[in-house]
Amino acid sequence: MNEIILEMKQINKAFPGVQALDNVQLTLKKGTVHALMGENGAGKSTLMKCLYGIYYKDSGEIILDGQEVNFLNSKAAIDAGISMIHQELQPIPMMTVAENIFLGKYPKKGLFVDHDKMNAESKRFLDIVGLNIPADTLLTNLTISQQQSVEIAKAISHDVKIVIMDEPTSSLTSNEVDKLFDIIRTLTSQGIAIIYISHKMDEILEISDEVTIMRDGKYVATHQAKDLTKAQIIRDMVGRELVNQFPDHVDESTDEVLLDVRNFTSPNPLSFKNCSFHLKKGEILGVAGLVGAQRSELMEAIFGLRDTEAGAEVFINGKEVSIKSPKDAIDNKIALVTEDRRHSGIFGVLSIADNMTIASIADYKGTAGLLDEGAMKKVVDHGIESLRVKTPSARTRIENLSGGNQQKVILSRWLATSPDILILDEPTRGIDVGAKYEIYEIIDALSREGKSIIMISSEMSEIIGMSDRIMVMCEGRISGYVSPEEATQEKIMELATAFMKTSQEVIEEVNENGKR
Repeated sequence: MNEIILEMKQINKAFPGVQALDNVQLTLKKGTVHALMGENGAGKSTLMKCLYGIYYKDSGEIILDGQEVNFLNSKAAIDAGISMIHQELQPIPMMTVAENIFLGKYPKKGLFVDHDKMNAESKRFLDIVGLNIPADTLLTNLTISQQQSVEIAKAISHDVKIVIMDEPTSSLTSNEVDKLFDIIRTLTSQGIAIIYISHKMDEILEISDEVTIMRDGKYVATHQAKDLTKAQIIRDMVGRELVNQFPDHVDESTDEVLLDVRNFTSPNPLSFKNCSFHLKKGEILGVAGLVGAQRSELMEAIFGLRDTEAGAEVFINGKEVSIKSPKDAIDNKIALVTEDRRHSGIFGVLSIADNMTIASIADYKGTAGLLDEGAMKKVVDHGIESLRVKTPSARTRIENLSGGNQQKVILSRWLATSPDILILDEPTRGIDVGAKYEIYEIIDALSREGKSIIMISSEMSEIIGMSDRIMVMCEGRISGYVSPEEATQEKIMELATAFMKTSQEVIEEVNENGKR
């Protein structure tokens, strides 16, 4: 029987207009992985912020190693042996790995930083997480997976007892997820307890010992992971049976070609090349491929965010158009919901109303150069109601919303521009199962209204379940198309690896392009 390291009892936390936590409990045992699950807005992150000293609970008890604690800030939590790895990594890219690990606690030799000692100590922590790189490597030269390993090394450098991991696999490939799980097992074997927040049920069932589920700010249940099924998790999370994963979508696209993209090639030799495809009116075109297939880069070029080589052409309704900037794209009724919601989607410190109207702000010009507040309010109220955004007020900062509700606000922003073509890049990443279904319903409704949608997704089930036609990319090229009727994971993976190169071939290609 594992010894209890942490108890959170009857935790309450309220914000203006919202009871974020209502008598929530959590019990964590040494050397175990305890998953924390719930829909977006269930209170998972709020509970962890109360533990980590970012928020101060209104009432309740936090007992660490048998002693009641009340952390006033995250430094106090770190000093007590609690570390948190946030979903959005927070490295300092132009500093070395060692400098990131020892940030705020550099060893000194007299008045100066003892770099030799810092690098040697860092190497010890890097060995624990299985990262075989020099400690003086700049962080900017590492992959996302390697940066995450550095964050874990940083966490355990504090004589840690508990590590909180918030959506740790949201940007990782399957091989990188396996590597992360190896690190987690190494940590738990040393008695470190892990609180693992994720929406990915397969991962939860594989890595967790116990699972606590929350709903609407309340504690629902704690289960042994080995006794759980996906159906039980969903039932506890949403409070009902979710019979279908996707809406009953009917392909209502016509033969009319709305968008025709021809000869798109990036100036970057490692990016997209010779890409041509079309999109029909009312069609949902799924775009599949592995990480690095250059799907996002191609769509960003169509939206005017990236340059292309000479010869690239875009036709809308049979007429050639010039798109050199996002403004050109918006003027031609194209909208893009980007992959990275936090960094290139929301304006966190602005309100929901500001975020919804910012892309169509020119439409609200009133008299004397002032904005027409009434027209803006009408658009915002319609967006909140039609997309069922859960918020106390339109003036609420968007950073205070759950991921699913943030995504709805971004969708509403672009729908306010009245687009005919909507490009959705990973539209359900980091969103729980209930909110995903709501996003799917919105996508389905838009296609039935005649909107044409390009949906990039790394989730096979999503691509197969929502697309009218599937385009697959590999190594920057379009490798083929699959219909939903014949689509299987094996068929898509076959196309997604059709042009795979070895690392030596990539180096030779870069060197060859450098000689030209």
